[in-house]
Amino acid sequence: MNLDDLVNTLGRHLKARYGERVRKLSLNAGFGCPNRDGTLGRGGCTFCSVLSFAADDGDAPLARQLADRRAELKRAARYIAYFQAYTNTYAEVETLTRLYAEATASPDVVGLAVGTRPDCVPDAVLALLAGYRERGYEVWLELGLQSAHDETLARVNRGHGWAAYADAVARARAAGVPVCTHLILGLPGETDAHAFTTLERVLDAGAEGLKLHPLMITRGSRLAVAHKRGEIAPPELPAYAALVGELIRRTPPELVFHRVSATARAPTLVAPAWCSTVWPAMQAIRADLDLHGGQGAHLPAPA
Repeated sequence: MNLDDLVNTLGRHLKARYGERVRKLSLNAGFGCPNRDGTLGRGGCTFCSVLSFAADDGDAPLARQLADRRAELKRAARYIAYFQAYTNTYAEVETLTRLYAEATASPDVVGLAVGTRPDCVPDAVLALLAGYRERGYEVWLELGLQSAHDETLARVNRGHGWAAYADAVARARAAGVPVCTHLILGLPGETDAHAFTTLERVLDAGAEGLKLHPLMITRGSRLAVAHKRGEIAPPELPAYAALVGELIRRTPPELVFHRVSATARAPTLVAPAWCSTVWPAMQAIRADLDLHGGQGAHLPAPA
């Protein structure tokens, strides 16, 4: 079976809406982060690397970035403009209005996805995104939560707690803006039980999408130093695939999975080696789902 047969993926969701393949165009608009510039803290999250988005050329005009991404992807006629690098709501609303409009100016751009932090989503930004949704765009507010456990968030120097996320989701839902929540599996101090609790809390809060990432050790991050000392280790592929499979089986069928693994480019990636390409993880996850069941398989039967 294909992954789309077992999971309500973003690709499947978009094809059902548009009748054809829709791809994301990843953008770097040169945003900063309040957890780096001293507003909340300096140095950022312990897993974050200053090299992570170096290849995305945040100085390049958005029009050139969009053209470059189109040329790379090729196999699509419609696209979603994805503001990916760092905190993409961390600016005055006037600036965001201009950038989002520039990214969606082409008729082949049918959607807008904005990655940000839960503590950087004022109501004015939600109103701006809701306006795109009202005009018929596919809109996703992508919130980097990583874990629902405050002790974990403090350990990785996230700079916010669960309460900030719950507040942002509640306000987004009130504004009619769908939320895709980012989670990192394998964070220091966490077990599978932590991941199951995080999923339960995120589902209860009302997220419409999920993006799952394995913990990756990247050059330039503080976790890279701890990894070199032998203090932490990222998840092994079999354990990661089994955990992802079980999370998917505990997730209602209508929720959209935007991603179930992640990769990093050389030489940024330190570990695990299997994250250098997407295929090992996708094959392992699909095998687990084939064996144990797909999305929603371990939810209670309707009464």
